[in-house]
Amino acid sequence: MIDRGTVRRRFARAARSYAGASRLEAEVGTRMLERLDYVKLAPRRVLDAGCGPAREAGMLAKRYRGAPLIGLDSALPMLALAGAGGFSFNPFSGKRSPLRVCADMERIPLAAASVGLVWSNMALHWTPDPLAALKEFHRVLEPEGLLMFSTLGPDTLAELRAAAGAARVHRFPDMHDVGDLLMAAQFSNPVMDTERLTIVYAGGDALLADLRASGQTSALAARPRGLAGKAFLADLTRRLDRARGPRGLAVTYEVVYGHAWRGRPARSADGRAIVRFERMRRR
Repeated sequence: MIDRGTVRRRFARAARSYAGASRLEAEVGTRMLERLDYVKLAPRRVLDAGCGPAREAGMLAKRYRGAPLIGLDSALPMLALAGAGGFSFNPFSGKRSPLRVCADMERIPLAAASVGLVWSNMALHWTPDPLAALKEFHRVLEPEGLLMFSTLGPDTLAELRAAAGAARVHRFPDMHDVGDLLMAAQFSNPVMDTERLTIVYAGGDALLADLRASGQTSALAARPRGLAGKAFLADLTRRLDRARGPRGLAVTYEVVYGHAWRGRPARSADGRAIVRFERMRRR
């Protein structure tokens, strides 16, 4: 189980250093944007859930011109840096500046059926209740709206887990479990796939420094709470360095990609079945 307060504090402290240390998130965001090339979509609004400094906001704004973008994150200092991304149009300056909302993904303060695209890059694995977050995504999406997201899979940080122990490193759900959550949240036509990316670090020190600078250290509720101390850190670094190859320390990240649609409702709010009659075309 993830400790929500710890996640918020870690990312708040890492806000200034996050952009320079989150190479994986930047690469995955680029790959997600490429996937939108194959989707025909004209959303009225776009929600960037878990936006951080809103790295992809500019490209989303360019792709969906005229669609206001909303950046949502639980760490307020991250949202303060999202101004350069571009969400809502300022008629006086001619520039787009973010409409920012500080909230958890499990409790999104937006009206039902108010956005056409929910975009979430590498944020879902930081929520204590992924199913609740997916249900909220479904709620705020309009009928035939799209959810596109990325998250981490179980092979992520296998090298760190072997060196530090499973109690100190997150265990991420696999692609099939995430797909089941999408179905439980009533999404239609979910499509899932996964890939493994490798980042090579100079050594154990460089890996741990990047994780700290990007706020991505253990937020497990059941993590060891005692001070690990310099001796533990030195031993952990030595263990990691023993796995270093000629090019450096190769670290695995399993990335799970998914997209799914919100279908049209089958029942009205009072429980009556909805039957649609499509106009027949003359041949």
